[in-house]
Amino acid sequence: MAFTGPIEDRLAIRELMNTHAHGVMSVDSDIWGSIWAEDASWYLPEYPDLGTFVGKETIVSNWIESMKVYGLENMTKPMVYFMEPGAIEVDGDKATSTAYTHEVYQHPETGKIVRGAGRYDDKLEKRDGQWLFVERAYRIIHEQVSDA
Repeated sequence: MAFTGPIEDRLAIRELMNTHAHGVMSVDSDIWGSIWAEDASWYLPEYPDLGTFVGKETIVSNWIESMKVYGLENMTKPMVYFMEPGAIEVDGDKATSTAYTHEVYQHPETGKIVRGAGRYDDKLEKRDGQWLFVERAYRIIHEQVSDA
C-alpha cells in the first residue's frame, strides 16, 4: 500500500513536501531549510559535481548557492517547482516516502529552458513532535531541453 499510517502524520509529511516546493519557488532558505533534521543527508547521485551533503547547515548552504543560478529569465524569476507525493508509509516515529517533482528552469550554462521531472526517495523521523527529512535521494526521471 502506498499510503499507510495515521492520516495526521501523512498530512504533516505531505506538508513537508509542499514546504520544500514553496521554499524553492520563493527562494527562501529559512522555509526550505525547515524541513531538514540537523543530521540529515541529501544525496544527488546524478550530479557528480555535487554528490552528497551531510548535516542541515551544509545542505542549506549548498542549496543557497545553487539557487543563485537556477531560475528563469536570467535569474529575474525563480524556477518553477512543484512536488507531489507518490507514497507515504508511516511506522511509529519513522516513515518513508516517495515524492515526484516538476521543474522548469533556465540551464545556468547554456541558457536553455529545462522542463524536468524527478523523484525523491525519503526517510523521515518524528522528532519532538515534528516530522523532518533525515535522508533524501534525488534522481532525474525526465528532462526536456528547448530554446524557449
